[in-house]
Amino acid sequence: MFYFDEIAGKKVLKSTMLPMVEHFFTTRELPIAAGALEIAEECLQNREIVANHLEISTKALISPTQTHSSNITIAQKMKSEYPETDALVLSSKNLAIALNFADCVPVMLYDKKNNIGAIAHAGWRGTAAKIVPETLKFMANYYETAPSDVIAVIGPAISAKNYQVEKDVFEKIINTINSSQTECYRYDENAGKFNIDLKKVNFYQLEENGVNEIDLCGYCTFDSSDIFFSYRKENGKTARHSAVMKLKEID
Repeated sequence: MFYFDEIAGKKVLKSTMLPMVEHFFTTRELPIAAGALEIAEECLQNREIVANHLEISTKALISPTQTHSSNITIAQKMKSEYPETDALVLSSKNLAIALNFADCVPVMLYDKKNNIGAIAHAGWRGTAAKIVPETLKFMANYYETAPSDVIAVIGPAISAKNYQVEKDVFEKIINTINSSQTECYRYDENAGKFNIDLKKVNFYQLEENGVNEIDLCGYCTFDSSDIFFSYRKENGKTARHSAVMKLKEID
């Protein structure tokens, strides 16, 4: 279940399933990534607000350069550049990670046994490349994460009714899950295209890879563009909302 909270009087979205992790999705009230808008100064000020809330420096708030790749890496102290990276894994309690979105699917992963977190950026290319299951494998390789110990939170993203793709893209996406999951898509005969639900595809990728605890956000960024940013609704001329995570000390 999702609920709104505030940071310095500005609205953020959280999940009830991750009380053991400092996490949130920013909204239009608190952008920290300017995207195509000329709001760089506002975003810098908001990064200060977010860092202060998390009790870290702005340098410890790590954001990669996202390119719709399937590259995954670990956030590290004293490392400032993460080129072509669309999933970050977090093990340090002294850092926070923030990935940016405007219709693509944000997926937070938390290994409750080992206190390890991750955020993945799953657009259609990332979803087709199974970036979320690959992040699970990455966590297993480095931290012995078991899918049964993972809580997943799928944040706000564009809904199926507002997202159409051609057949070749549809096939790349839908072939990543069991063919029986027909609720993820609908063929529009008039348009000759497929409406596809990227959030649900990522949900089933998680489920089919052994993750049982999943919180799926109902907000569509296109329909709720008064709250979140939408690349499609705003024809690319938009900023980004962010998925932010910081680990807590576990007794």
